[in-house]
This record gives sequence, structure tokens and C-alpha cells, in this order.
Amino acid sequence: MNIDRFSINQMTVKQLPLPELVAQCVRLGIPGIGLWREPVREYGVEAAAALVRDAGLAVTTLCRGGFFTNDGWEADNRAAIDEAAALGTDTLVLVSGGLPPGSRDLVGARARIADAIGSLAPYAGERGVRLAIEPLHPMYAADRCAVSTLDQALAIAERFPAGQVGVVVDTYHLWWDDRAPAAVTRAGAAGRIHSFQLADWTTPLPAGVLNGRAQLGTGTIDLPAWCELVAKAGYEGPVEVELFNDDLWSRDGVEALEETLEAYLAL
Repeated sequence: MNIDRFSINQMTVKQLPLPELVAQCVRLGIPGIGLWREPVREYGVEAAAALVRDAGLAVTTLCRGGFFTNDGWEADNRAAIDEAAALGTDTLVLVSGGLPPGSRDLVGARARIADAIGSLAPYAGERGVRLAIEPLHPMYAADRCAVSTLDQALAIAERFPAGQVGVVVDTYHLWWDDRAPAAVTRAGAAGRIHSFQLADWTTPLPAGVLNGRAQLGTGTIDLPAWCELVAKAGYEGPVEVELFNDDLWSRDGVEALEETLEAYLAL
């Protein structure tokens, strides 16, 4: 765990405008940044690409594509792939989508997600972009992501070449699953770990649960053990810290960024 592999996800310090975030990354020696489509679009995709490139930063991921159970998913995801390519990242994170309106069919939702990814994989591959399926904690299965475990994500990804479709290993979403370590090993052996993201788990969860990603080392997840597990699986890529936390967002963004880097290095 050294700074050479550290990447800060833009949402962790969303209070910082992109130019200031880039400048602070340069000042602190942070080499990578994970971007989100909404603020990037607001700034301008080409302008953001030039800003990050001129600063010498690597774009480790773009978030997010997916929501394949919603209408209009295909055009939006093709646009996301194009944006990832323009930003110079090889990884588009997919939040796959929950149940269609009025449905209770989880199995059918996962089948629909797999079919959608299959239709996009060749398009992404032609543009040098990998689709990274992120399983989300089961509490999000209804509305955000019907893919809840790493095994479920791999069952979809393994239908396609590893250079086109892989998975995200996110500690916040996977720490509870006793089958996840074996799945991490399996994913690593096949070259399908396309992103590794760190966040801790706060108890109790806040209202709405979405913003319960605690600062590293302050929650209940054995983060050093997860780092060791992923390393033993052969993953040598960026380690991205992605925190959704109202307290962190309410503070000075530079201070929050410095604290996050310190917490990462303390692992």
C-alpha cells in the first residue's frame, strides 16, 4: 500500500471542483483519479480529459454505466463508453440496475443485465474500454443493482473475454460475504479484477444508507486483510478510495483529501 497505486475517487471529495481536485492531487503526489460522468459532463468531457492529461494523472475508472433494467440504457451506455475512451481510462464501472418497475423477478433482471452487457462488450472492446461489473450490497438489489455478489458478477463476466468484461472488488459491498474471498481468487486468476475500491462500513448506517461509506480504518471491515487477499489474487493495479459520507462532504475538501490519503497509507 503505497502512494504509487493510490487513486482518489471524485465522489470522495465531491465538494472540490475538478480543477482544484486535480491541482491538489498533483501537490500531494496522488497519481490516479476515478471520475464520475455527471461532474465531468458539467465541466466538459474534452476539457476534463485535457486537464487530467496535462496534470499527468491517470484516470483509473469512470463511473458509471449500467442501469440496464431502465428504458434508454443502450444509448446512455454507448455514450459512457465513448466518454471513458475520451478520458483515457480503460475501465467503465457498471452499476447494473435493480428490478424493473412493478417486477419481483430478480433472476429475470439478472438475465436482462447479462444480455445488455453482451450487446455492449464488443463496442467497448473496439474502443479499448473494459466493462467492470460492480456487485452492490444486497440492500440495493431492488432499486440499484440486482447483482449482489461477486459470484453473480463473475457468472455474467465469464461469458465474455476478460479484456472486455470483468468485475469491481469493492470492500464496502463485499465484506459480509464468506464466499467472496474464493471469488476474488477466481477473478484474479482469470485477469478479471478490473478495479479494486476501498471503503469502510459505518454502524449504524445513516438514513437512506447510501452514504454509509466510512473513512478507512474507522469502521468494521478488515481492510488490510482485503488488501492482502486481492494482492494474493494477482491484482497489481490502482487502489481507489470511494467514500460517500455526509460528514466528509461537509468539511473542507482539501482537508478531507489529505485525511483520506493518510488513512490509505496507514493501511
